[in-house]
Amino acid sequence: MSTLPIHTIIPDLITALDAKHEAVLEAPPGAGKTTAVPLALLNQPWLANRKIIMLEPRRLAARAAAERMAISLGEPVGETVGYRVRMDTKVSHKTRIEVVTEGILTRMLQADPSLDDTGLVIFDEFHERSLDADLGLALILQGRSLFRDDDPLKLLIMSATLDSAAIAELLDNAPVVKSQGRSFPVELIYGAPWKHRERIEPRIVATIKAALNEQSGSLLVFLPGQSEIRRVEKQLYGALDNIDKQELLITPLYGDLSLEQQRKAITPAPNGQRKIVLATAIAETSLTIDGVTVVIDSGLSRQAIYDPNTGMTRLQTRRLSRAASTQRSGRAGRTTPGVCYRLWSKEQQAQLSPFTAPEIQQADLAPLILQLYRWGCNDPSELAWLDTPGLAPCQQARELLCQLGALEFTNNKYHLTKQGEQMANLPVHPRLAHMMLTASLYQLEYQACELAALLSERDPLDTHQADLQMRLDWLREPKKCHPSQQGQLYRIKQQCQRYFTLCQQLPANRQNQQQAIDTINSEDQIGLLIASAWPDRIAKRTGEQPRFQLANGRAASASENDYLSKSKWIAVAQLGSQEGRSNDAIWLAAPFNPSLFEGPLIHMLEQRNFVEWNDKQQKLIAEEQHCCGAIIIKRQPLKTLSDDARAQALLGLVKNKGLSIFSHTKALTQWRQRVTFLYQAYENQNGKNPWPDLSDTALLATLDNWLTPYLGKISHINHFAKLDLQSILQSLLPWPLPQQLNELAPERIAVPSGSKIHIDYSQTPPILGVKLQEMFGSTSTPTIANNVKLKVHLLSPAGHPLQVTQDLGNFWEHVYPQVKKEMKGRYPKHPWPDDPSSAMATHKTKRHLKSTH
Repeated sequence: MSTLPIHTIIPDLITALDAKHEAVLEAPPGAGKTTAVPLALLNQPWLANRKIIMLEPRRLAARAAAERMAISLGEPVGETVGYRVRMDTKVSHKTRIEVVTEGILTRMLQADPSLDDTGLVIFDEFHERSLDADLGLALILQGRSLFRDDDPLKLLIMSATLDSAAIAELLDNAPVVKSQGRSFPVELIYGAPWKHRERIEPRIVATIKAALNEQSGSLLVFLPGQSEIRRVEKQLYGALDNIDKQELLITPLYGDLSLEQQRKAITPAPNGQRKIVLATAIAETSLTIDGVTVVIDSGLSRQAIYDPNTGMTRLQTRRLSRAASTQRSGRAGRTTPGVCYRLWSKEQQAQLSPFTAPEIQQADLAPLILQLYRWGCNDPSELAWLDTPGLAPCQQARELLCQLGALEFTNNKYHLTKQGEQMANLPVHPRLAHMMLTASLYQLEYQACELAALLSERDPLDTHQADLQMRLDWLREPKKCHPSQQGQLYRIKQQCQRYFTLCQQLPANRQNQQQAIDTINSEDQIGLLIASAWPDRIAKRTGEQPRFQLANGRAASASENDYLSKSKWIAVAQLGSQEGRSNDAIWLAAPFNPSLFEGPLIHMLEQRNFVEWNDKQQKLIAEEQHCCGAIIIKRQPLKTLSDDARAQALLGLVKNKGLSIFSHTKALTQWRQRVTFLYQAYENQNGKNPWPDLSDTALLATLDNWLTPYLGKISHINHFAKLDLQSILQSLLPWPLPQQLNELAPERIAVPSGSKIHIDYSQTPPILGVKLQEMFGSTSTPTIANNVKLKVHLLSPAGHPLQVTQDLGNFWEHVYPQVKKEMKGRYPKHPWPDDPSSAMATHKTKRHLKSTH
């Protein structure tokens, strides 16, 4: 084997694993860690001839790593080195190194939590932080502590770009071994700044043409998805001349391709030709594509993001992280010095997120929670995580699993059901697992497996028609399959057969077959199966085509050209949602027969007594409704209506309309303001506040307590105005509060002139609006309710504001002289004494004052 940079630190790694049971290896792309490290550790004494399991994030990488290691040993795959991936396994009794994809590890741990025949588990490319990788690590750590205390399973975490310190801390301060070298240097060439919503295909094609002229070797081009790959491929053929086309081999590389097509992309180009590999993130890690010296990076990736508000996962095109950009550029320096063209500026590189967000923070957690309950863990916090799953997403996952029959809530705890155990054994999302188990009741297992295989892959048809029957026809009739789709067709058929075999092996399935109940009409079968997987997406068309209401309360629309848009009922398998919008696009669905609610799906119906005030009809509606989520299947008038139900409906009307539904007199408003003033005055004092809160907010929140007894005669909305609301609210003041109200917050207060002036309690502190002359002789501000000073609005003889004060003494001494100077000439008939603090208060003019004397 040729010497790789990683070989220089292998002794350090061996020393670290000799001393501890955990280690972290950080090595740049191209260092050779994926293929060199497992072989270097294979004969360590502590391994004691047990296996090494190495996790790879993708099937292609797992196969490629196993093949490279086997070649270096001069053996075929399946002897010393083998692999296990979905639908493909090559291992034997001789196998010592097993390269597996991450979901495989979870099933291995569920079958054998101790992994007794394994001495080392390697997590390669751990920076990708897939859900299965995080789950696998958490289960291994707990399984090891429970079952391998005497002979601990060793762990090695490897990546080119990861938060080594955080991982080392999780692994009991594991040693971190770093490889500084890479095979060959890579020159970075930055482009013009990337712009949001910019079409990347023209820039990619232009950069490819420039790189072909400026560089030698083959090209690896990173694009976010298949659609961009197809468009670039088409534009590229149009942009190249005939000579270029003869010298170039353009090959796509993405997960949906057949193994043969993927191998074609990663094998060296024939002599005399250069290869252009148009790839998704599948080529980002653990792959060496021989001959590639140039990487062109769009800077974009397509990620599956779960939206907890809609309960749906949608694909989003996002900027990649700095860590991912490092991984991609490293592909250019695997075998010779290379060049990486980045379609963004150097300044934008510094603005990228350091690492890709862990999938556990943005994925549907239902599969993870189901596996945890199967493991025997009811609370994710019982396990050690690099990032603990969020409480809200976990609870949402539990609720879905309850709806699917995998969990049940009893004695204030969630428990795994027998059906849940069987669902956890199937390597599909819990929704699809539930569909497959339901199918066994109606002898529809194979059709359910066909649907599960189709729905686990990208839609094979490019059409506006959402009908799943078209996809089944494509699957069942090979003549309808385009030659370019043969690999996908073969893979889906193979997956379907695998699912069917697994279903036949489940004890619950065999029992269901023996107890199979009535068959379902052929035209209703697909709708039944989809509804069993997505009960929240059963949909009824609203009045406007092609708009549907989903059982989960959201709205969805079919394409106007989709004949399913004319169906009254459908069951939806796939939706496309847009952030911030309540209307989703229907991508895959099937006609649905609502008569299924009378038989196979009767358990989905919930009976509700619906009592509500109808604004349009201005009357109380009372009916019995049978609902599937937000969709009303059947309704009929309630034969009897309890007093409580009637009261709750009327209270709901008041809460909706507010207290304006009652007749409010000026006297009532002022009385409430006085009580509210005292409530606020006593609120911050020690002890219980004796005064009730009569604000609108408080009264609406306590309607049940004070309004219910008076609803007996209400049958029309106008009747509320006839209620004596003042008497009702006054009854909320127990004795002696009514008397204290008059003492502490009087309606009027006597002023020095002898007048009794109204107090305005609409503000805090309350306002006393009084003519200035009526306050002569008073140097202290009037108070109420245990010395709360009133805000005195001193008025002119004409009633216009002159001054606002809560300190009369200060006003007479400092402000009054200026007021007198300005007002004396304007109001000469009224007294303006030089010493107001000793003058006689009056509401009369000077002439009236003289006549009284």
